Amino acid sequence: MRVVCLQHVPFEGPGVFSKALAKRGVSLECSLVPKDGVPPDAGDLLIVMGGPMSVNDSDKWIAEETAFIRSVLLAGKPMIGVCLGSQFMAKALGATVRAGKALEIGMTPVRLTDAGRQDPVFGAGPDSFAVFEWHGEIFDLPKDCVPLAGSEIAPLQAFRYGDLAYGLLFHLEVEEAGIDSLCRECAPDLTKASLTAQQVKSAALPQLSQLHQKADRLIVHLLQSSR
Repeated sequence: MRVVCLQHVPFEGPGVFSKALAKRGVSLECSLVPKDGVPPDAGDLLIVMGGPMSVNDSDKWIAEETAFIRSVLLAGKPMIGVCLGSQFMAKALGATVRAGKALEIGMTPVRLTDAGRQDPVFGAGPDSFAVFEWHGEIFDLPKDCVPLAGSEIAPLQAFRYGDLAYGLLFHLEVEEAGIDSLCRECAPDLTKASLTAQQVKSAALPQLSQLHQKADRLIVHLLQSSR
């Protein structure tokens, strides 16, 4: 079994997803799309990571990746889109991606929808929980998708297309090193949000294990469903 991961910057990698896969003997192939282009295929599971760019930017690779993701979604393949990855999924399915009313950075409470409470991955936990965020853009619910969770700033935080494609505006996979990288590489966002790296880290670190449990559960669900 092969898992393909699309990265957009070196500092936003698959994080704890890679540990969940390695634990189950599954290989992971990463492509840095702006440099390498889209891979020849999506493997058995496609993971699309975050990045500071916008899916509305005019770079040629963004149009190519959007088309690639659309073809994978329409083929009914398992997929996880994280942050920018979820925005790619939304755009590929015809939804509008636009600026939110504020930056969402750090731990943020989200609440499951009625459909989210029935979801095989998220329905197993509490109705409301905190997630790690780092984004300024949000999206509408794409056609034929199920809304799973929302927050005050982003009414749609997570959606599912079919049974096996999950778009998550938040980060379940992020580890301490990933938070350090975001705080360093995207420091102007912290200034804009009137936050310090220390504030973000001290709020996030005690809650990473519950995020990682959800990340593991999502990987297990998609691996089992795609066998």
